[in-house]
Amino acid sequence: MQYDLIVVGMGISGISAAIYAKNSGLNVLMLEKNTPGGLLNKINTINNYPGVGEITGPDLSYKLFQSVNDLQITYKIAEVENIILIENKKVVQTNIGDFEAKYVILATGRKNRNLGLKNEEQLIGHGISTCALCDGSLYKGKEIVVVGGGNSALEETLYLANIVKKVYLIHRRDAFRAEFSLIKKVEEKENIEILYNSTITSIKEENGKLKEVVINDKIHLEVEGLFTYIGYEANNFLKDLDIYNETNYIKVNENYETSIQGIYAVGDCIEKKIYQLITAANDGAVAGIHVSKEIKKN
Repeated sequence: MQYDLIVVGMGISGISAAIYAKNSGLNVLMLEKNTPGGLLNKINTINNYPGVGEITGPDLSYKLFQSVNDLQITYKIAEVENIILIENKKVVQTNIGDFEAKYVILATGRKNRNLGLKNEEQLIGHGISTCALCDGSLYKGKEIVVVGGGNSALEETLYLANIVKKVYLIHRRDAFRAEFSLIKKVEEKENIEILYNSTITSIKEENGKLKEVVINDKIHLEVEGLFTYIGYEANNFLKDLDIYNETNYIKVNENYETSIQGIYAVGDCIEKKIYQLITAANDGAVAGIHVSKEIKKN
């Protein structure tokens, strides 16, 4: 079956694109390899999305997914492996089969950046995490480390501080980049110790689990958990498509179309100045509307 539009990714930008396209009468298929909502599912509290009020990431993900079901938008849990260009159609190859469409919108998002330490990858899930909401309860009454200096790092530090015995908050600069209100809350929390001008230089394990974190090659902290919030990098797995810039983000025009006609990109995977939920939703809406106009024009 050939679709009018395939949207790759079911985060807020992808779902926004699918909603506008579906409401315009297009036959839409959504593909998602993990859980609908993407990184939203790892966010404890959202308080800056207009009209919603304070809400958890998973709850907002559920509301978005409800919209998909309410509009009867077809979706499949599948991992996209490649996109083949054949004349005026796109063949999206996945681990469950191939799907064809006239247009594709990539909403593949970003992933958490790693610290780049020697044994970091092996300890993910064994003491190292990027999701306080997912794993925070595993460290109840224990001592942990959080790395980062932006809003995400401080928000998750405050969340974890209500669960664990103590949080060491490590930041490589001498001041945070987060909002003033968050900084004030962190500074006032008794079981949070801030270490400025600090970098984790190595981590040690015991029996396959995190045992110790070494700061600036001289401070040794015995902790059981390490949560990292040091930024993101784009999911750039479609290597055969010449659509990425030098930092691996996708280049798009004002209509969110890439250099390949009929392939669009929206949300956190594209090159832009502001990465927020509201801008991601905007990206998806614009792309969905533009694809709809292009199809009706042809």
